[in-house]
Amino acid sequence: MVKKQDKTEDRIVAVEEALSKTEKFIERNQKILMIVIGVIVVVVMIFFGFKRFYQAPREQEGLEQMFMAEHYFEVDSLNLALNGDGMYPGFLTIIDDYSMTKASNLSKYYAGVCYLRLGNFDEAIDYLKSFKGKDQIVGPMAKGAIGDAYMEKSDAAKAVSYYLDAAEMNENEFTTPLFLLKAGWTYESLSEYDKALKVYERIKYEFPTSNEAREIDKYIARAKGMM
Repeated sequence: MVKKQDKTEDRIVAVEEALSKTEKFIERNQKILMIVIGVIVVVVMIFFGFKRFYQAPREQEGLEQMFMAEHYFEVDSLNLALNGDGMYPGFLTIIDDYSMTKASNLSKYYAGVCYLRLGNFDEAIDYLKSFKGKDQIVGPMAKGAIGDAYMEKSDAAKAVSYYLDAAEMNENEFTTPLFLLKAGWTYESLSEYDKALKVYERIKYEFPTSNEAREIDKYIARAKGMM
């Protein structure tokens, strides 16, 4: 009992000494600590002020400015979608004028697809790679579009890697079988029929209700025949 009591007393003394040292440190460095705390408070206030009073309005304005560019994109007026019509900005202007916003980021995707359709494959790749998207559909579509651009550049090896990335990204019934099928076709172009067969069979058994599964048996048969 005496030993336990001694240990307890020793701990109390140690805690008291630590508190005393802390108090002395605070007393000696009070001004510096107050400055540090003040700087932290100011930084936090600036950050939230920036988000609320500058970034949020720009987010809204950027999305509103995209309206006509998206319209031109939908009707396949790709140059107008990219460069604007003189009254409304195109995706390229929105990327520059509304940097660090969702509108700017999404415009990179649109710009990449526009350039892909126009046959400017290097520009398409650059913009699509700069797009940051992890949602269910647009993220995989951007990855797949990069694959399409590399296929147009006759770089099937890079294309198939992007198709597979697109298929695995946010796996779902729409984009996954679509890009698995493209990967299969690309493997065939590389004469890698065993790999093509694997992705075709994956579509057949994992996504049997998808559009791509409707004719998948003929691709399976073709890959087996070529093997």
